[in-house]
Amino acid sequence: MAFELVCEIEPPTKPDLKHVRHQIGTMSKIAHSFLIPDNHIGRATVSSVAVAHEVEAMGGRSIACLNSRDRNLLGFRRDLLTAAAYGVDQFLFVYGDKPASGGRTSDLTVRSMIDEARDFDGGFRVGAAAGLRPLPAWKRAADFLFLQVGFSLEALLRWREANQVDVPVYAGVMVLASESHARALAAAIPDIAIPDPLIRAVAADRMAGVAAACEQVLAIRDSGAFDGVHLIPVSRYRDVESRLAAAL
Repeated sequence: MAFELVCEIEPPTKPDLKHVRHQIGTMSKIAHSFLIPDNHIGRATVSSVAVAHEVEAMGGRSIACLNSRDRNLLGFRRDLLTAAAYGVDQFLFVYGDKPASGGRTSDLTVRSMIDEARDFDGGFRVGAAAGLRPLPAWKRAADFLFLQVGFSLEALLRWREANQVDVPVYAGVMVLASESHARALAAAIPDIAIPDPLIRAVAADRMAGVAAACEQVLAIRDSGAFDGVHLIPVSRYRDVESRLAAAL
C-alpha cells in the first residue's frame, strides 16, 4: 500500500464553508484524504459529517471524526444515519478534548461507538486514536489507527515495534505555528514532548514549525514503519502544501 497523507482540516466555527473549501482545494494536491475534527478543542463547529460530505462533493476522500464527549446513544445513531445518507463511510472515533464550557455526556465511549458502528448496516470503516503507550486489545478491532502527535521519530518507531497490528497506522504530525502554540500544546497534553530546541526555533522563525513538520513527514515515510501520516497543518496549510508538493 502506498504511503498516505491524511490532512486535517480546520473546521468552521461559523456557518460558512468558504475557508473549508479553500483548505480542501489547496491541500488536495498532496492529500490522499482529509480528516474533519469534531467540535475542535472543545468549541462548537459545523458537523464533521456535513464537512466530510463537502469534501466528497469536491472529489476528495474524507474521514469524519466523532467524539464520545458530546453524544448520547440516540445522537450517535442520528450521526450514523446522516453519514449513510450522505455517503460518508469513514470515521475516526475519539474521546474528545476537554470542553471549553459545560460538561461531558456519559452514554458513550470510543469502544461502544466502534461496537455500535459495527452493528449498523452502513459499511463503515472505523478508526480509533492511540497514545504512545501499550495498545488496548479492543482497539485492535478498529480498521485503522491514528497515533498521537509526536515530535520524536525514535519514540514513534519504538511504539510501532512494541505494538504490532495488522491494520494501517497513521503517525501524527503537527505544525507548531508559534512559540505560544507550542507551549499551550505541551501544557494541555502532557504526553506530547516537544523538544526545547524546536520551541526556540519556532520563536525565532515563524517558518521553523512548518519546516520541522515537513521533515518529520518525510522521515516517517522513509522509515517504512507506518502506512501514512495524519498531518495537522493548523493555519499554515498553504506553507505546508508548497513545501511538501515537490517532495511527495
